[in-house]
Amino acid sequence: MRGEKRERILRILLTEEQSLSQYRLAKLAGCSFPWVHEFLRLLEQKKLVLGTKVVNKEKLVEYWLSIHHQPKYQEYLIQRPLEFLKSTRLDYALTTYQGDNLIQHFLFPTRTDLYICEKDLQKWHLVLLKKGLYGKGNFRILLEDEQVFYNSRKINGFTVVCLPQLILDLRQEGGVCGEAAERLLKRF
Repeated sequence: MRGEKRERILRILLTEEQSLSQYRLAKLAGCSFPWVHEFLRLLEQKKLVLGTKVVNKEKLVEYWLSIHHQPKYQEYLIQRPLEFLKSTRLDYALTTYQGDNLIQHFLFPTRTDLYICEKDLQKWHLVLLKKGLYGKGNFRILLEDEQVFYNSRKINGFTVVCLPQLILDLRQEGGVCGEAAERLLKRF
């Protein structure tokens, strides 16, 4: 849980354009004020933030990558994944290839990766079994808590994670995704 809380705080710090109070940050992250205060002091010592203001976005993304936990996931083979997503009413947020393709049209979407709430896994699993096959495939659901949807946005009818989360996920994926992340980071 401690790692999740740190990642929540980092996601919010990198997403919010205006400076937040530590109390507001704690509330948004679902953490106690003393815990947020302690973590911000650590980030200040690393010269990544000043209070709740980010002073070096690139280095803060690097730090996030260094502490990031790889989410659990399940894979499926789904024909026409975007058509399927348009028809579903379940909550999700696209990331990596599809997320990048919707935002900057740089990557060819070879795989559809999306975050879902871990509590919704059974619903997703049943729906996906009706539409495709379970196992190694072109469609990956990443299990995370609902805070991963923080500041996600709709693009062409699809929900995409916030930009800092997308950059982190692309960097973690590596290869051509790393190049896509660098392009996004320059725009960010």
